Amino acid sequence: MINQTSVRLGSNRSVIRELFEYGKRRKAEIGEDNVFDFSLGNPSVPAPAEVQSELLNILKNSDPVAVHGYTSAQGDALVRAAIADYINSKFSVGIGADNIYMTCGAAASLCIVMNSLLNRGDEVITIAPYFPEYKVFVEHAGGTLVPVQGQKGTFQPDIQAIKGAVTPKTKAVLINSPNNPSGVVYGEDSIAQLCKILQEFSEKGQTIYLVSDEPYRELVFGGVKVPYIMNYYDKSIVCYSYSKSLSLPGERIGYIAVNPAMSECAEVYAAICGAGRALGYVCAPSLFQMLIAKAQGKTADISVYERNRDVLVKALLSYGYTVVKPDGAFYLFVQSLEPDSDAFAERAKQFELLLVSAKSFGVEGYVRVSYCVSPDMIERALPAFKALAESYKK
Repeated sequence: MINQTSVRLGSNRSVIRELFEYGKRRKAEIGEDNVFDFSLGNPSVPAPAEVQSELLNILKNSDPVAVHGYTSAQGDALVRAAIADYINSKFSVGIGADNIYMTCGAAASLCIVMNSLLNRGDEVITIAPYFPEYKVFVEHAGGTLVPVQGQKGTFQPDIQAIKGAVTPKTKAVLINSPNNPSGVVYGEDSIAQLCKILQEFSEKGQTIYLVSDEPYRELVFGGVKVPYIMNYYDKSIVCYSYSKSLSLPGERIGYIAVNPAMSECAEVYAAICGAGRALGYVCAPSLFQMLIAKAQGKTADISVYERNRDVLVKALLSYGYTVVKPDGAFYLFVQSLEPDSDAFAERAKQFELLLVSAKSFGVEGYVRVSYCVSPDMIERALPAFKALAESYKK
């Protein structure tokens, strides 16, 4: 018999992907402009102009063998050095090229890290709401995901609840800020308290790693600060992707960064290299390694997302919805107008609104609205949101 877990995962896509596929079918039936698809976190703004010009420059002026050939398994040394230099310029953590491992995006980073850290039966705590694939990544590595509910109404980490969830099997805490699906940025006080708790366990002899999933780090509004965990906790690992910051989701390029202050840094980095080898995640795309070496500090025009957020929040509040106003990412968490968020999301389809039920994110009573869409679609969708709200008042 073949692996039935893999059969199950391959036969049933994530809720997000299922809704996205439904949207494609529906658009073919009634026209693309008549469907308001807020399902997928697919950046709607183009990559920075410098990205295209640098890509053309690489293709025209670089050795084609190098452009399309293999790099070192963990990534090109010069690329890793460029990333390390940029991290140090921003956060002064003393990281070097040999603390960086190039990957095919944040998903590959997380899979590698979980397979490098976990032994069978280990537990990974995460904060709900959380990206549903965390459960897949952790379980495939032999672990168990332990969700802890965020604070009601704000979805900031509940530090005491996290502390209470720690068992002798806890190997890591996995955080995501700015958060998918809520858009919440975990504040400096929350991060400092969390790291203090983890340090207390470390001093008692239990090593708990802090893993930060950071594809949305640059997508913040109003000068909000996203704490860099290496400045707060030695046993920390960052999983980063350029998919959102540079609007390159289809190119699958990112990295893992291991805190050099970690006493066992060399061993953890070796485990990451070994897990990458075992999973076949070696030599991330060479062309895009070359690109991102030249694109450090660049971002797409995130002002579009901020305007979309502001228009949506203002309108939905006026229609009677309750929303968690996000400080980052491009997601809006909206309280469903009935207790069952699955039923609410299904009802929204009657108005051609495609909203993701928060059940798949580990919480009840909310839906995720992915507003990385055109401003025109936001405006066209507002009457549908209003009609949906009014349907509950009748």
